[in-house]
Amino acid sequence: MSFVLNFFKNLLYNLGLWKIKAKILFLGLDNAGKTTLLTVLKNNKVSQMAPTKHAHSEELVIQNVNIHAFDLGGHHAMRKVWREYFPKIDAVVYLVDAADPTRFEESKAELDKLLNNEDIGNIPVLVLGNKIDKSGAVNEDEFRLQLGLATESSFGVQKLDNIGGKSVEVFMCSIFKRIGFKEGLEWLTVKLKK
Repeated sequence: MSFVLNFFKNLLYNLGLWKIKAKILFLGLDNAGKTTLLTVLKNNKVSQMAPTKHAHSEELVIQNVNIHAFDLGGHHAMRKVWREYFPKIDAVVYLVDAADPTRFEESKAELDKLLNNEDIGNIPVLVLGNKIDKSGAVNEDEFRLQLGLATESSFGVQKLDNIGGKSVEVFMCSIFKRIGFKEGLEWLTVKLKK
């Protein structure tokens, strides 16, 4: 029975006759690119943004998914508010400045708290390694290793795609150059439709 139901749901999605609704948190440390990404998705414009001082939200439609996106800010005071949203969300987009390795440890600590929080359930988590166009940006393997999203063995770097019951995927991107994040959002919308 569920096969037939999924078949018809997918057919309606593909025809654009049924849109699902999702609440998504855009999280990450300050200066990772969360507000810039939301601005690009909403207005198709790249602009220099002031640091986010207060949580705000945007309504977006991506691949027949109506998204209520929350940008909660990434400075220390705002990170305390993140967990208040966890029980009410369907997915997380976690941004990291891939050109600032000095903050990887701090970013990993916040990501670990997120992935190990039981209140969040088994939702998909999209991790975007932003600013790959900048000098000093690390490659995907190094990025994954630094954030604990891969292990290293004699076979090379082995990515982890499920942590704490959550589907996790990494996409390297440059919001400024408009590369990489669209593929990540496509991955996320597929996960949300399941």
